[in-house]
Amino acid sequence: MSQPHSTTESESDLPASVTPASTYRLQLRPEFPFAAAEAAVPHLASLGVSHVHLSPVLEAVPGSAHGYDVTDHSRVRAELGGEPGLRSLAAAARAHGLGLVLDIVPNHMAVPTPLRLNRPLWEVLRDGPGSPYARWFDIDWEAGGGQVLLPVLAGPVESCDLRADGEVLRYGEQEFPLREGTAGMALPELLAAQWYRPAWWREARTGLNYRRFFTISDLIGVRVEDPEVFTATHAKVLELVRDGVAQGLRIDHVDGLADPEEYLRRLRAAAGDGCWVVVEKILARHERLPSTWPVAGTTGYDALHRVDGVFTDPAGAADLADRYAKSTGLPPWAQTARACAREVLTGDLAAELRTLERLAGPELAHAVQELLIAYPVYRPYPGEPEPDPQALEQAAALAGPDAVAGVRELLLRDPAFAARFAQTSAALRAKSLEDRAFYRYAPLLSATEVGGAPGQPAVSAAEFHAYCAALERDWPAAGTVLSTHDTKRSADVRARIAALSQAPELMDAPAGPDPHLAWVARQTALGLGPVPDAVPRLTQALLKSVREAALRTSWTDRDEDYEAGVPAYARAPLDLPPELAQAARANLLGMTVLHLAMPGVPEVYQGAETEHRALVDPDNRRPAHFPRRELARLDAGAAPDGPAEEKLALTAGLLRLRRDRPELFRGYTPVRARGPAADHLVAFTRAPGLLVAATRLSHRLAGAGGWRDTVLPLPPGRWTPPEDGSPHRSYEGRTLLSELLAARPVAVLLREE
Repeated sequence: MSQPHSTTESESDLPASVTPASTYRLQLRPEFPFAAAEAAVPHLASLGVSHVHLSPVLEAVPGSAHGYDVTDHSRVRAELGGEPGLRSLAAAARAHGLGLVLDIVPNHMAVPTPLRLNRPLWEVLRDGPGSPYARWFDIDWEAGGGQVLLPVLAGPVESCDLRADGEVLRYGEQEFPLREGTAGMALPELLAAQWYRPAWWREARTGLNYRRFFTISDLIGVRVEDPEVFTATHAKVLELVRDGVAQGLRIDHVDGLADPEEYLRRLRAAAGDGCWVVVEKILARHERLPSTWPVAGTTGYDALHRVDGVFTDPAGAADLADRYAKSTGLPPWAQTARACAREVLTGDLAAELRTLERLAGPELAHAVQELLIAYPVYRPYPGEPEPDPQALEQAAALAGPDAVAGVRELLLRDPAFAARFAQTSAALRAKSLEDRAFYRYAPLLSATEVGGAPGQPAVSAAEFHAYCAALERDWPAAGTVLSTHDTKRSADVRARIAALSQAPELMDAPAGPDPHLAWVARQTALGLGPVPDAVPRLTQALLKSVREAALRTSWTDRDEDYEAGVPAYARAPLDLPPELAQAARANLLGMTVLHLAMPGVPEVYQGAETEHRALVDPDNRRPAHFPRRELARLDAGAAPDGPAEEKLALTAGLLRLRRDRPELFRGYTPVRARGPAADHLVAFTRAPGLLVAATRLSHRLAGAGGWRDTVLPLPPGRWTPPEDGSPHRSYEGRTLLSELLAARPVAVLLREE
């Protein structure tokens, strides 16, 4: 039951919420609780953001560094300061003109240690399918012979020390409830009489009979499609929205839900039209968010791909792919993605596949498998008129047209089968692409990012403009991101790696007995550069990379001898040569200016207002550095000192413009340069009182002779830079890019009124 909090007048006097001008993501953890976030509020207000975006705030597994392992939906997490701490943070934010956005996790809950922390699950395990909480969880009782498989043992059950102790069963630090009337039984009979079966953790791969988050058996799927479950699991969050503590919600892993649109409609009705809602939804390059979803848009990984891609040289990316293939002998992207999908589906997700095969029947089992592998997007949705035609055709070629037609009929006529197929498809795409193929295919690591397209990493300026125009037209309040808690490399690391697409010869056959790891290690080291603790951070990231790639070792079947050799690939930090460092600077500043000026609501990840070099988690979730002194120095009139302060000045300048002059950030019109180097510029206007321009592929530009007589035709009026430390002069008519971009590779101009 939700624990209500008495509302003070000051907490509920906010006007109807508006779309954020921008958000700033903070990663909460016991070492960075609500009080620490509150201490950061003055800096964030000075920076210019309008809303603080918090990682999950509800009760979670003790010590959790992320909060996605929720144990109790009715309480704000005590380790972070509890509900008083959250409300104090909200009040401090409000006093500085800021709102809060909460990250919520409707798809799953933790299977925690101790287990009784998840009271609904504890009661289900004690009372079985007759428990009032049984409707909460996606459990297939029939498949488990009337028991829930709990993959918590270190080995086969006969080798583990299980013992009854009063009304609980104990195993190490874990304890499980005993079914009523079974406490005095001998151990074999006692285990057989329970509503659960403790099992070796390896049995989860084939025997698990509850839906989980991807392949993580410690996270059990929640049936929020049930109205009573929705009400119980959302009461506290909705109370915080109604009280004005939060003005927006981010919905984690919306593709895990049985019917995302139905869920979002229920959430919208409960939260009200004024609450800003975005969904974590990974869109394929050709895919569009369903227009009927009552949300502001996605969290923005689709924007990340377009911004990254426009700073990637297509010819150089192709050259890198050729060099990588020759160096490693590994197959191209499409073949890699298919192989990983088959491996993950028949291995890591074998239990989920078995559930679908049982529902479909043995004659359709092969067709189910092939259709899942062939599906080109994360998942289908209820109400779609047809499954993807291309996927049907590809599956039919391998499993036969009649069998695939049978699966198609099930998808169209059996809602339960269709929901489980879609949920499994989403898990398969995430695990096989993001968590395997992206680690296995490594010609250009900046392209192997959430929402990316490693086989086609480059985005033309025309495609970027088309994307931005569509975003402004269809989803103007959607989120946009470049760095998050889930990105494998921060934007500034990717900016450095992307520069290699302009100089692919720097990746000519890196040395090492494992050519694939040598390639990954070199690019990762060049991306991270000579930063504090570079070697241990590189080593940690490389170990994770080889385990995820699962070529020589894996998380579940480790090759200790092979892993012992991984640190040798990270003996010393590497830096880019000076000429490519300039290209990385152009990428860093160009990505920043496009992200903060393009349509949508930009999010700055903690510490990324300045240069922020981070690798995959847990590296990207380290305590944030807030550049308070640097910002104060810039605000006092000092010139930026180096790329980090250049980025900080740009970021603060554009965030403050978004906050103070929101009317500038409407509309979208490309502005095209003219001359021999026109393709090296991306420029557009908003409103149209704001114009931004960014240099792309600057290393190639320099090699071709620079801007020469390339000009930028300006819209009517007199255009001047804002007061942000940039050279101050006005422009009219048209301007030589060699003059406009003489001091730095980007420009921000405002039209004089």
